[in-house]
Amino acid sequence: MDSSEHGSSMTYTGVASGGTLPPGLTEEEAEELQLELTKVEDEIQTLRQVLTAKERHAAELKRRLGLSPLSELKQNITKGWHEVQCSNAYLTASATLEEISRSTVYKRTQETLSQAGQMTSTAFSTMGSAIRNRLGEMKALPYSNSGNSPSFKSFEDKVENMKYKVMGRSNGESDQSTTSNNAPF
Repeated sequence: MDSSEHGSSMTYTGVASGGTLPPGLTEEEAEELQLELTKVEDEIQTLRQVLTAKERHAAELKRRLGLSPLSELKQNITKGWHEVQCSNAYLTASATLEEISRSTVYKRTQETLSQAGQMTSTAFSTMGSAIRNRLGEMKALPYSNSGNSPSFKSFEDKVENMKYKVMGRSNGESDQSTTSNNAPF
């Protein structure tokens, strides 16, 4: 018994053995209640001991079967996800999303966004080509010394690095920033 249970037994024992009785109870009734309380507390203690033994036994069986807390967690998550997928809310939301994806408004919006992405990509590509051509022209000017100047080389390197960051490297190129001797890109 823990201290709170033991304390409550003592209180009732004191009442039954000559202390003041609660109103409406005789000394005999108080003694009967005290005996019943003692029995119930003993049963609770026994049940706690049995439960502890059963928990230890279950843990040993799980250990022998190779069931870890992680595998139990996985099973619980899988079971929970299955329950979510079977729930009315999930099924209703899924059906609604399926209806939306079939709608003509959704399809038109998807097509429009796809076309906008393609146009944006084309515009950036065209702009990049124009800049590359202009820089190539500046570098090739015979009367200009700008193609060989340190500031032009630095600018060229920065533009090339930006190109790689935006477009990514092609398969044969290294990860180091290298400047091409033939073209600015």
